[in-house]
Amino acid sequence: MTAPVAVASGLTRHYSVKEGLFSKPQTVRALSDLDFTLHPGKTLAVVGESGCGKSTLARLVTMIEPPTSGALELGGKPATPDRWADLRGAVQIVFQDPYGSLNPRQRIGQILSEPLKINRPDMKAADREARAREMLELVGLRPEHYDRYPHMFSGGQRQRIAIGRALMMNPAVLVLDEPVSALDVSIQSAILNLLLDLQEKLDLAYLFISHDLSVVRHIADDIIVMYLGRAIETGTKAQVFAHPMHPYAKALLSATPQADPGGKRNRIKLEGELPSPLADLPGCPFAPRCWKTQDKCRTDRPPLMGDTHRAACWFPE
Repeated sequence: MTAPVAVASGLTRHYSVKEGLFSKPQTVRALSDLDFTLHPGKTLAVVGESGCGKSTLARLVTMIEPPTSGALELGGKPATPDRWADLRGAVQIVFQDPYGSLNPRQRIGQILSEPLKINRPDMKAADREARAREMLELVGLRPEHYDRYPHMFSGGQRQRIAIGRALMMNPAVLVLDEPVSALDVSIQSAILNLLLDLQEKLDLAYLFISHDLSVVRHIADDIIVMYLGRAIETGTKAQVFAHPMHPYAKALLSATPQADPGGKRNRIKLEGELPSPLADLPGCPFAPRCWKTQDKCRTDRPPLMGDTHRAACWFPE
């Protein structure tokens, strides 16, 4: 197997917040003790509901924020803040909203060329233009689009432009933060197929962040299911979809729409309140909403247990 392009060990990000002027600072545990390995040509999907730490993970991997603790390696090199300037070209991100991620005052050619202009100032303008025009063709757009403005494009076309901009620096890792959730269903499959084609051509590694398990089923190789900043189940796509071990993962999968209208569904409806991210619960963070909770769950936090398919649950399915 080829060497990994990204390795995270105990990746953690906490934020200090104050509720009032005279109140003591409290800690939001946005991400805690996350481990993963990302290989070229593979897609690691991170799934979970809002507030589980997916976007925090994206900010750490793209070196927008430093981790509170833990380590991240990119291409075998530690991604410490003093190395960010040299490593940022190896990791690029595609944002969720194709309407807000493009500068409306710039032509498409300028948008595509800007990463090269900033990061490779010695590159000639003609070479930047040639690279931008080549990228337009690679993402399925036409040469005449080079001189147009973002408002002249549909949502799907704008997302193609955003993907092309992310690829201008020849990254090894592409972080895809809900890249199709803002698009019409009819356009989503075209963008997903484009991403798969680009991955095959360029041997890209994807960190795919999503809450839509039907999309994850189409594109992922491996999956991390997160809850309140922690990984509660990890495994291959086949393992997680065929046999979810953690009750939360099972509940998520039960809510996924099915194409067969006559198929039977055993929908699991979670009860109880989502714990506050400010609370450092002593046991399993899912215990207040879990139908299998026992005394041990409320006092002891379960680690990820298993071999290739792991779950942080004392009483897995």
